[in-house]
Amino acid sequence: MAVVDWLMDSDPAIRWQVMRDLLGSDDEAVAAERARIADEGWGARLLALQDADGQWAGGTYFPPVSREPEDQPWTATAFTLQLLRQFGIDPGDERVRRAVALVRENSRWEYDGSRFFDGEVEPCINGMTVAIGAYFGEDVTGIVERLLTETLDDGGWNCEAEFGSTRSSFNSTISVLEGLLEYETRMGASPEITTARERAHAYLLDRHLMRRLSTGEIVDDRWLRFSFPVRWHYDVLRSLDYLRAAGVTPDDRLAEAIDLVESKRQADGTWLLDHTHQGAVHFELDDGDGRPSRWNTLRALRVLEWYRA
Repeated sequence: MAVVDWLMDSDPAIRWQVMRDLLGSDDEAVAAERARIADEGWGARLLALQDADGQWAGGTYFPPVSREPEDQPWTATAFTLQLLRQFGIDPGDERVRRAVALVRENSRWEYDGSRFFDGEVEPCINGMTVAIGAYFGEDVTGIVERLLTETLDDGGWNCEAEFGSTRSSFNSTISVLEGLLEYETRMGASPEITTARERAHAYLLDRHLMRRLSTGEIVDDRWLRFSFPVRWHYDVLRSLDYLRAAGVTPDDRLAEAIDLVESKRQADGTWLLDHTHQGAVHFELDDGDGRPSRWNTLRALRVLEWYRA
């Protein structure tokens, strides 16, 4: 309970999820706390940073820059909307509806000038766009239909498929899965979408969320470090939290990933921010790498509750 008290001494974006996922608070109390996101704290700050034309930082995926930065900036429209969705801001709030309407009318992908909710060409970007669009009540059916045609033979997706790759990418697959789940949550289940998600679940689970199917080696040691915000990057905690949200029944293929989560619990019951994806941000959400992270602690605790249940 000391850890839960620490989590509750935070922003509404965290508090309402603690109340829903860890405390089992009644729906009315959870909704009241969630409604505060647009009024105070991180959510209100992000809304206030929107440009008059509806963009954030002047761009859709990248802010306009005179030269390529060393690290990707995270301040443009797509990643800001991703954060607002992860915060759980009420999509029905009138201020949020106005903000999203401005994006719909004015935001264009740098790749080809397409409207934001018409999507781009890369599955990893389109997965994020579907998650954002479905959450905020926008029509992203066209992107979903495209993604369903881009499933690879092994069950997942890869942004490099247009260049000839035939093997799925963990980074692309988790992004598309989050988008398709959000779409089904908002629009209702579809046999075609559910089947695609279940094939992608098997892709991840058969690889224990971290290993090569061919050799059993860990694909990328960076996936063992827990980050938030996750941006477009894969890691094991992100994958587990998705599977929890999707209502997947845990089995032995998750044991290694769960052991990893357990091993990272600190003596005081918290989890640290293992790694920050470098790049310009609007503001920080945690106290820095190597320090206790409310976001990682919240997600780890609810994943462990789901697994044990």
